[in-house]
Amino acid sequence: MPDETYDPARAGQLLEMLRALARRIVLLDAEGRLLGETPTLLAELGTVRGELFRYEVRQTYETPEVAERRRIVNEASAGWTPDSAAGPKGEDPWQPDSR
Repeated sequence: MPDETYDPARAGQLLEMLRALARRIVLLDAEGRLLGETPTLLAELGTVRGELFRYEVRQTYETPEVAERRRIVNEASAGWTPDSAAGPKGEDPWQPDSR
């Protein structure tokens, strides 16, 4: 896996990390120990937060190929409007020439 992407297996691990943290919070709350476990929770939150950040960055990463395609489309569509597609004297540009 290239470092710039986030594979499905790793995403599954992140989901499980989040679920485990949620279960732990619910359990500690039920036992009345939620605030008493603050140092441990902060450490766990830090780990999950770091992985969430990596996920966000990797999900929004644009490969060089995708960036080039986006550049081409943006360049081709610059200045284009539906009105600019009309031929001379308002002719429909989608109709074949009748020559």
